[in-house]
Amino acid sequence: MEVLKFGGTSVGTADRMNEVIDILEKRQVEQIVVLSAMSGTTNQLVAINEAIRINDRDKAQQLVDDLDSKYTRVLTDLYVEKHDRDRGRSLLSSSFDLLRSKLKSSSFDGVDEKEVLAQGELISTRLFTLICEIRQVAVALIPALEFMRTNEAGEPDLALTSELIQPWLKTIDEDIQILITQGYICRNHIGEVDNLQRGGSDYTATIIGAAIGADEVQIWTDIDGVHNNDPRLVSDTQPIRNLSYREAAELAYFGAKILHPTCVLPVEKANVPLRLKCTMDPIASGTLISTETSNKAITALAAKDGITAIKIQSHRMLNAYGFLTQVFQVFENHKTAVDMITTSEVAVSLTIDNTDRLDSILTDLGEFAEVEAAADYTIVCIVGNALYDESQHIDKIFTALKKIPVRMVSMGGSRYNVSLLVKSSYKKEALIALNSLFAETPEAILN
Repeated sequence: MEVLKFGGTSVGTADRMNEVIDILEKRQVEQIVVLSAMSGTTNQLVAINEAIRINDRDKAQQLVDDLDSKYTRVLTDLYVEKHDRDRGRSLLSSSFDLLRSKLKSSSFDGVDEKEVLAQGELISTRLFTLICEIRQVAVALIPALEFMRTNEAGEPDLALTSELIQPWLKTIDEDIQILITQGYICRNHIGEVDNLQRGGSDYTATIIGAAIGADEVQIWTDIDGVHNNDPRLVSDTQPIRNLSYREAAELAYFGAKILHPTCVLPVEKANVPLRLKCTMDPIASGTLISTETSNKAITALAAKDGITAIKIQSHRMLNAYGFLTQVFQVFENHKTAVDMITTSEVAVSLTIDNTDRLDSILTDLGEFAEVEAAADYTIVCIVGNALYDESQHIDKIFTALKKIPVRMVSMGGSRYNVSLLVKSSYKKEALIALNSLFAETPEAILN
């Protein structure tokens, strides 16, 4: 059995939904299909939550009505016959009844917010299942809320998910090869509706793939696999055919938007191959992520925006025993992850991308160190296999960037990447300059 995930743009219109069905019909394998909410829906649901939270019920009502109108148009595009549109409207009613009930609620908490956010995936899977049935494609809908679980720490509970999904698989008629389920949504350890955060549909697919020991997990998007550079900024990028789990994880974490950063781990642990495919070009090879590395010293580039650099210098100067322990304890206390770090005898420079607690972090650090913070930075990450085995590769990187000011360099923590910190205004220039690394060895991309 294979697990296929289709994102919001892949199911964003009636035409796109039908294209996905065409893809599924041509595959002669058992498959679990994970769907995201239709594009734009989750953002609208977030806006509804925000309006209710600040008690702007009129705005929330208008947002719900606008979303309802959008799906009325979807029904018209998706279903030709009136009785099928009526069936679609009936499927929508439970979600919109829930949204309107939240508008009237005297109390509105985090649980309510999660229930609101869940409606996007519930709607898309219901409408998709119906159009499959109309087209006489044999499918079954299995509800993610019945088997997707997180533990007390909010992390996926793979063992419980595996246990809960098995009965659903056993009850499906053997003639049905296509099972539909929701991405992103789950229940927490006490049974409340929850979710896997933004991009969580990728995570759902790899968790399910690991839980059932799938032959392969496929993430279908609107681009042909992972590219060696950002195609939005650099004109001559190329898809990469093979990546190792570690290379893919580094690229995802440092800005490759095609893949959710956390989704690689479940399939890596279960040794399940992960393939990235393009909905608009289904015959394209895409990118295969497995135990096989790219086998290239320099494979791809990624860039992560919204970075704040923090310089921390010890008051006690030399031989400051316990200084790093104090620094990391501050970030631990404020539950803020560090991206890059460089150290010297008396100072630490590091970066963060979450500035929600920045003021408190700087206050706490200021109790034992001199602190400076600066925003609007970008981490540019060069990913490859065994980057340090030959010095020429590092030399080429810095030669390409000779005209660009680099504030920080981080290497050695992983054999798969070199990370550089530049002002965000230099991001495009840096990516274009580093693209020259691929010009000499185009086979590095296509192998």
